[in-house]
Amino acid sequence: MKKVILTLLVAVSFNLYAADDSEAFRALYEKEWNFRINEFPSLARRNGIKETARPIAHVSEQDQRRRYEFWKQIKLELAAISCDALEREECINYRIFERQMHQFLADYETRAYLIPFNSDWGFYLSWNRWGEETDFNSIDDYQDYLGRLEALPEVMDEYIALMREGLRTGMTQPEVILAGREIPIQKQLVEKPERSAFYKPFLELEENSDSEAQLILKARQAVMEGVVPAYQRLLDFFEDEYFPGARSTLAASSLPNGERFYREQIYRYATVDMSADEIHQLGLSEVARIRAEMEVIIKSLKFDGDLGAFIQFLRTDPQFYAKTPHELLAEASYFSKKIDGRLPQLFGKLPRQPYGVAAVPENIAPFYTAGRYVDSPLSAHRGGYYWVNTYALESRTLYTLPALTLHEAVPGHHLQSALALEQGEQPDFRRNDYISAYGEGWALYAEKLGIEMDIYETPYQDFGRLTYEMWRACRLVIDTGIHTKGWSRKQAQDYLAANTALSIHEITTEIDRYISWPAQALSYKLGEYTIWQLRGQAENKLGVEFDLRDFHDFILALGSVPLDILKDEVGRWINLQGESK
Repeated sequence: MKKVILTLLVAVSFNLYAADDSEAFRALYEKEWNFRINEFPSLARRNGIKETARPIAHVSEQDQRRRYEFWKQIKLELAAISCDALEREECINYRIFERQMHQFLADYETRAYLIPFNSDWGFYLSWNRWGEETDFNSIDDYQDYLGRLEALPEVMDEYIALMREGLRTGMTQPEVILAGREIPIQKQLVEKPERSAFYKPFLELEENSDSEAQLILKARQAVMEGVVPAYQRLLDFFEDEYFPGARSTLAASSLPNGERFYREQIYRYATVDMSADEIHQLGLSEVARIRAEMEVIIKSLKFDGDLGAFIQFLRTDPQFYAKTPHELLAEASYFSKKIDGRLPQLFGKLPRQPYGVAAVPENIAPFYTAGRYVDSPLSAHRGGYYWVNTYALESRTLYTLPALTLHEAVPGHHLQSALALEQGEQPDFRRNDYISAYGEGWALYAEKLGIEMDIYETPYQDFGRLTYEMWRACRLVIDTGIHTKGWSRKQAQDYLAANTALSIHEITTEIDRYISWPAQALSYKLGEYTIWQLRGQAENKLGVEFDLRDFHDFILALGSVPLDILKDEVGRWINLQGESK
């Protein structure tokens, strides 16, 4: 009897502690989220919150330090809470939240914030999309947008100050990737507000009242007296100081505290417990495997030549290229709709949010990747968008378009991202997170699902799928080669050119992306490799009872999670499925 009473007391005591930890954890992450919302107005708007302390996030050294001290305290308080005492879903939340805090602190400690742009994207590029990404349903929306325009010059100067500090300390982008980065800045230097992307929303506003007329006048002043001069200061800084003073080295490991910097970038993007050398070796083995599959297709086509000759044929034969931007977009739209109709074969739950197909904006297209998915919050009056790059049509291969569409639209990024937004029971910090190894890994996995959905119509398109998979395998070799093994830009370009049928233009933009965005490129293949491993385990253990639709629905219902959590959760799902059969 005493033993029974003691057991009951222990159970009650544990439940009380668990309840205390659960309440403490909820209070902590809600406090941190409120802080985040106030610090980053764009995040607030994405979540339908318009009232924030500032119209734009400030980025000065003082702001960076203040956030760092806050998050350091949050991490200390989090350490006092036991993940083991929480319910399973709460413990997943805990692990993701802990990872976020680690990354926030690491970004400050490695001074990653001193390099606020890469060859693909940057703060000054995202700003000129404000007008397109804002829903204008009332005068208040225009007032809110005007507030951002008026705040932009001050924040521009803060970014310039950070980059100037980066020049002083050696925390810069490599000089070799900077050519052309001034072009989108120059496009903002307009002589009339009507020609500015920032002013475009006000072209829709009619002067029906004194308040509207005053708003339009202020907008014209904000653009011509604030925004345009701010972009001129950025251009002058880039051309006079940043470009001449940027580092000549390529490797992230050559940065101050560079070894830790690259290690933290691997942790952020790949979420795997692997060294750079282990990742490099995995890449080499995957390159060899995929190359063998390529050879099979070449043989089936009775092509007279080796892989190099076949790649040259693909790069130069006009049949593989669109003649107009409309033709390329139409082909992308065709495959998008073809895939849409076949999604129920492999998925039980589909998102409510639609998506469209559009060209990559002209101001960034020359140095942008072949395609990209641009998501949209559920609160917006628009869907997501699958961007297709119509610049330099001679470099945009048609035979890779099915794989690109599967990756960027469905069942890749749009399907995954839109479903993640619908996980309303998850805390905001988790539902708004994007973990590259999961998201990019899923999108690469989706490319191969095209075989099961019968999307690839020709051997050339299937070769396009393989060249995209090879591209991602090469990234494991190239990224680690550049950042830890002393690879040159030319060496990286030659390796990618020899192993993929990507155009030379794409190869150049891709290598510059890996140089300027360390470790992000690792996430694709490592994530996809993990998902296929987990699927294989499930198929082997469950046998004929394995249901692919259930497997996919379970993975997507997790939202965006690190690969270690994905492995744990799929393992648990496999066991539960086995018990229930």
